[in-house]
Amino acid sequence: MSRRSALAGGLAGILGITATACGDGSADGSGAGGAAAAEGFPLELPNCEATLTFEAPPERIVLLESAPVTTLDGIGVLDKVVARAGAFPPGYYSEDLDTRVEMIETLSDDLDASGHLQISQEVVIAQSPDIVFGLPNGVTREALADAGAQVMVQDIYCSTEDDRASFETLYSTISTYGTIFDRTQQAEDLITTLKDRVATVSDSAEDLTITTAAVLYPSLGGGPLYTYGAGSMVTAQLDALGIENVFADTAERVFEISSEPLLAADPDVLIVLYQGEGDGSDVADEMVGQDQLAGLRAVQDDAALPLLFNFAEPASPLVVDGLERIHEWLLDIEG
Repeated sequence: MSRRSALAGGLAGILGITATACGDGSADGSGAGGAAAAEGFPLELPNCEATLTFEAPPERIVLLESAPVTTLDGIGVLDKVVARAGAFPPGYYSEDLDTRVEMIETLSDDLDASGHLQISQEVVIAQSPDIVFGLPNGVTREALADAGAQVMVQDIYCSTEDDRASFETLYSTISTYGTIFDRTQQAEDLITTLKDRVATVSDSAEDLTITTAAVLYPSLGGGPLYTYGAGSMVTAQLDALGIENVFADTAERVFEISSEPLLAADPDVLIVLYQGEGDGSDVADEMVGQDQLAGLRAVQDDAALPLLFNFAEPASPLVVDGLERIHEWLLDIEG
């Protein structure tokens, strides 16, 4: 089966959500509150190793990661976010959305060298959230549950075993958010729009001559170099473009890599993920400037694209933005 045939098969349906309720959920997805919302709750659904329980659609959201912003905005509940922590670069958002994100109270923007948020759970609990997105080190489901908050972790961060990531992961995530917040119709509309955009890129990419790529995440200050395997959304992106992720034969989502296997794979292009402000050129330059990578064709051809992390990981509408950016860049370098 070709990559595009596999992708088309992956788009055929949306993963179901296990729910228990007094009755069926709101058919019109009209939003939180009122009799329509009450009919769909209490709600139970699986999330990684946990089962989340909601007595009603959440009204107070705390974001401990940036990825959910565009999904929450897309289904019309971003105004329920009471606090955020981490990096929320303006490069991810439209001017209007960036303004609204900036208005949300910031609890911490302290990231370690690997880009992981540093925050105490007491600071999070003080916000009295109903739901928290993200689970950084030092924050536990149990402590937040005791404080009345459910924790939502991106499915892509759970163990994927031998599963190959696809855009189905994104559509399932959006559907889940729509169910949690009683915004099912808004979620369906967002999914339809994103499916159309993915299909447009995939059709347009059929004439690309580039066939292989590697997606890398260099640690700041010359630390370990990481790459992404079959369980990562970058594999879904490359599949949509008809390009082979040279490390997709590894089931892991992300893993440390040395220069030897990278040189052996010698991909046509490199995509270099980074976090924070700026255009990422300094991060890419530092990585490709290492002597041990000088033999790569992509380095010699200056074929490395810096890409803000959430444009590739985890599953959010930003991944479709990232797909379009990668496609445009490939068209440019192919001339």
